[in-house]
Amino acid sequence: MADSPLPRSPLAANFDFAEAAPIRPIAPEELARTLAAHERYVESAQRSGKRANLDSADLAGKIFAGMKLRRIRLCRANLTESDFAGADLRRALLIGATLKRGCLAAADLTRGRLGGINMAGADCAGVRLAEADVEFGILANADLRDADCRDADMSGAVLDGADLRGADLRRTNLRGASFQKTRLGGADLREARMGGAIFAHTSFAGADLRGAYLRAAKFRRVDLSGADLRGAQGLTREQIDNAIRDANTRLPPGLSAEMEDGE
Repeated sequence: MADSPLPRSPLAANFDFAEAAPIRPIAPEELARTLAAHERYVESAQRSGKRANLDSADLAGKIFAGMKLRRIRLCRANLTESDFAGADLRRALLIGATLKRGCLAAADLTRGRLGGINMAGADCAGVRLAEADVEFGILANADLRDADCRDADMSGAVLDGADLRGADLRRTNLRGASFQKTRLGGADLREARMGGAIFAHTSFAGADLRGAYLRAAKFRRVDLSGADLRGAQGLTREQIDNAIRDANTRLPPGLSAEMEDGE
């Protein structure tokens, strides 16, 4: 019998981050001048040059690899298949931007604002998203291996099919996020807040979930092989009954005793 449809995240309202000015073209010469002025703005600690405002710009397929783009504005910009590998995007604004199949590998987006961004299928291996706002972001099928997402707000994010193996998600807010067929093997999720999140065919093999908050999270065929859930809050027997575990799975003491009594 086929699985019944999973309920949607309680946070997955139909927010339209694209509501604003239409996408505008930008000439190569204008883009070059804008980026040069922004580099002076960054290097002079804002004493010269000018902060780049590329909101709603059509920058699909452009290459920004390794560039100094701290505090740049790219809200609602079309960044499809653009390359930001290794770029400095600290405190950048990418609210509602589209970066499908783009590259943010090893880029630094610490404290960036990316609410509602579409990063589906993007290469984000090793990206730094510490303390960033990625609320309601679409990161389906993205490569986020070894990403640094400590203390980020990723509530309501769609992470279906994403690869987060080895990612640092300590204290990350993942409330109401969707993790269907997501790989989180070896990830560090200590004290992550995942209340109301959806986990279906999700792998936490070897992950560290000590102190994670899981109240009302929905489990369906979740792989907890070798996972450490000691100190996890809100974890129930019903959730564990919908999970795969092995001899190396570590449960909170009270729940572990309950499971043993019921076996």
